[in-house]
Amino acid sequence: MRTATQPRLDAAWQALRQWLGATVLPAPCALCGIGCPQVLCSPCRAQYLGQGRGQLRHRCRQCANPLVDIEVALLCGRCLHQRPAYDATVTAFDYAAPVDQLLLQLKFGARLALAPLLAELLHVAIQQQQAWEAPQLLCPVPLGPARLAQRGFNQALEIARPLARLLDVPLQSRLALRVRETRAQSGVAPQERRANLAHAFAIAPEHGALLQGCHVGIVDDVMSSGHTVNPLAAACKRAGAVKVSILVVARTPPH
Repeated sequence: MRTATQPRLDAAWQALRQWLGATVLPAPCALCGIGCPQVLCSPCRAQYLGQGRGQLRHRCRQCANPLVDIEVALLCGRCLHQRPAYDATVTAFDYAAPVDQLLLQLKFGARLALAPLLAELLHVAIQQQQAWEAPQLLCPVPLGPARLAQRGFNQALEIARPLARLLDVPLQSRLALRVRETRAQSGVAPQERRANLAHAFAIAPEHGALLQGCHVGIVDDVMSSGHTVNPLAAACKRAGAVKVSILVVARTPPH
């Protein structure tokens, strides 16, 4: 049973933990390495991830690739030529040094404390979108059983959990399945990436009814060619979704 003084004790304990973290055993900043009470120090956050930095450039509304002239079109030439299965994409920042280290440390260094920060940055980018229509549920890009066992976690799910809370949108972590083990896209030649992910995703039969007439938000860490999220978006639409938005922390700029 909580006493009247319990909230003050909880606050004092939390303040003590933060002071100890900052002065006794501070964790290294994920970008510069200086000791700080959070995963990212204030100077690095202000310099590399300041308010609005992810949206300084105009982007294609469908795939989030940069646009040369916003007055010419709202879609890039690639999306105008061949429309993808998804309808919109929001990204927090370009996948480029030095902020790419945040995603690399999460994905390959198992620094899971970075996931809430990345979700927060993506949430800020979402709030900056004009005429934003919130999805009715979130679906993280699934990993195959072998990759999940090797890594021990799904980075897309780790980002989707805090993002769902920030957006106040239900998270359906088992909505989609990766029914075919695939090679990592980073290790596949660009011309082979589409085939690598072909027929790799399916909607879990027990959750298919959730997608009828639904707007789905697919969450991932990095989007490069779009060959990962596009077949998943197509699977969602085959199952009855009417709109699919891609919510991705970083977008690889076109070469």
